[in-house]
Amino acid sequence: MRDITLVRLNADSPHVATVSSWTYAEWGHLHPGSTAESYREAFRRECGDGGVPSVFVAMAGHRPVGTAALMAEDMDSRRELTPWLASVFVLPEWRGRGIAARLIRRVEEEAADSGFSQFYLYTPDQQGLYRRLGWQDHEALSYRGEEVTIMLRSLEA
Repeated sequence: MRDITLVRLNADSPHVATVSSWTYAEWGHLHPGSTAESYREAFRRECGDGGVPSVFVAMAGHRPVGTAALMAEDMDSRRELTPWLASVFVLPEWRGRGIAARLIRRVEEEAADSGFSQFYLYTPDQQGLYRRLGWQDHEALSYRGEEVTIMLRSLEA
């Protein structure tokens, strides 16, 4: 397998359209009224220079194969919780190789380097993956028609 590198995505990257199309296909239904174009523009705004917000991409050579983001907000009903690990996605044919875990660790590092002692995520079905990586259940709730778990990750040593 070719080496996978993790890079920070910037708003001008030629990969923004590809990566935002993955996240729109996966989670666009949670944002009623959004279109692929409006989602891409919102995604582009999340491509910060460091800290919150930041988007990271796993690259196999010149091809993006996965992504994860650090965002100020990912759940409008829990605005008091910040920041968030969001949009963790790996192309199906690249799954099972530890890419998601590497992306998650990179976002954790970014959050810690930005001075956060903890941060959050929500997931309907990947609790096991996150628990293995040190995340703890915080709250179970229904969000936009899905049963999800908000999880918490302490970044303190």
